Amino acid sequence: MSKMTKKQPKAGKIPRGLTDKDMFRDYVEEESLEQKLVAAEKKEERRRKEKEEKEPPADLVRAGLTPDIVDRLGKELLQLKMELFREDIKKYTIQIKREGKKIVLTPVEG
Repeated sequence: MSKMTKKQPKAGKIPRGLTDKDMFRDYVEEESLEQKLVAAEKKEERRRKEKEEKEPPADLVRAGLTPDIVDRLGKELLQLKMELFREDIKKYTIQIKREGKKIVLTPVEG
């Protein structure tokens, strides 16, 4: 009885003189459990920060100011600040007055 042996396919020869970069060119490292947990924590923290930024303080919510209104008010105040800066007014306060059903914000140079 003769033994039949299967020939193992030859692995490719290891090329000589490769740089480290060339040796690891097609290598893809699997993400470890630790890396997955750290990435999940970072994602959750970003989501929580975004949520906090979107929600106005509770006092403003009670006053009926939605996040959209707070955002628009902030943009208008920033635009006013820039206009005052162009007029070389850098020290000012905002005076708040109620005129009937209107609330008026007026910058007062100080």
